[in-house]
Amino acid sequence: MGQTEVEEFSCDPNATVFVFKVALQVDKKIWRRIAVRSDQTLEDLHDVIFDAFERYDEHLYSFYLPPAGSKGRRAMMDAVEYTSPFMFEEPDFFGWAEPQDASQTTIAMLGLEPKRRLRYLFDFGADWWHEVTVEHIDGIPDAAKYPRVVESRGDSPPQYPDFEEDGE
Repeated sequence: MGQTEVEEFSCDPNATVFVFKVALQVDKKIWRRIAVRSDQTLEDLHDVIFDAFERYDEHLYSFYLPPAGSKGRRAMMDAVEYTSPFMFEEPDFFGWAEPQDASQTTIAMLGLEPKRRLRYLFDFGADWWHEVTVEHIDGIPDAAKYPRVVESRGDSPPQYPDFEEDGE
């Protein structure tokens, strides 16, 4: 204990830094600004969001990237889904479009530009929806660990709200 883990990852010399604002859909005043290298994956982004919102119980997740300029329901219907690698362990009983593996999809592969939005869903039962906005693409990574939270606003709601039982 007390030792820091050293990340064994060689950074792509052409990597850039993406800065995302990740806001809770139910209360957009609760958000985290997160810096991620372009050579890191959506699974890496998921991991930092998980920690940034003080979650402790892992669940399935997906990112949804709607076509640029699309809005409303159509945007989600046409979105490409990038999901947890655990989703590929079971067959797709519904016959929906095959999602992409978030652990194999780098940020650079998405072709993102500033102001582009993604949706992120954590826990398919509790439906923790987030809006993920590319704020800027910020040049060459420094020597610090990525991904990382660079700014935070608002207290995270509990992953599982406490419900008081009547009569106690």
